[in-house]
Amino acid sequence: MQIWGGATTRTLRAHWMAHELALDYQPKLIGPRSGETQRAEFRALNVKEKVPVLVDDGFVLTESAAIVTYLADTYGAETGLVPSPPTQLRAQYNEWLSYVQMELDAHTLYVLRKHIDLAHLYGEAPTAVEAAIEGFKKQLAFADHRLQAHAHLVGDGFTGADIMLTSCLTWGQACGIELPPSLEEYARRMTSRAAYQSAAKLNFSITPDGS
Repeated sequence: MQIWGGATTRTLRAHWMAHELALDYQPKLIGPRSGETQRAEFRALNVKEKVPVLVDDGFVLTESAAIVTYLADTYGAETGLVPSPPTQLRAQYNEWLSYVQMELDAHTLYVLRKHIDLAHLYGEAPTAVEAAIEGFKKQLAFADHRLQAHAHLVGDGFTGADIMLTSCLTWGQACGIELPPSLEEYARRMTSRAAYQSAAKLNFSITPDGS
């Protein structure tokens, strides 16, 4: 088994789940801005030229949420790291993944990345940045409402949905966004997990340019 990619929040998600499951895998730590994703070897796995990518005995899977879910479904059926389908808990799990990917990642945080970190490629857009920050704060209300009364997003235990949300909360904090108290405390608890600590150390051992 291989997990391709490092240095980003999205790649962290895949490594984190692998560490939660104590999987024996080969980390292929290539950065998204290193040029490695344009090489023929990588494009044969993912023509999108994006990380992370999972290779499991010839099976290739892209997109962090899909990888997180596949790993837990395949190697952690008794762990509770993802709810079993078809159940209402699994539907709620899918709801949280969709929310994190769209409302927090793609629609808000990635706007900040494009127009701050990658402004040399996408241009500066202060109005878009301001709107993205406010949008992120507004959308956090959904998670805040849940976590004021519960320790985790789905059911009574830690799941892949918590991996996905925590990755965006720490991303937001890295952008200087202050979290509501319940989410700040939640992020502290999630990032204190041993699997998070080991996965983050590995994932962020390189920079996006591969150095």
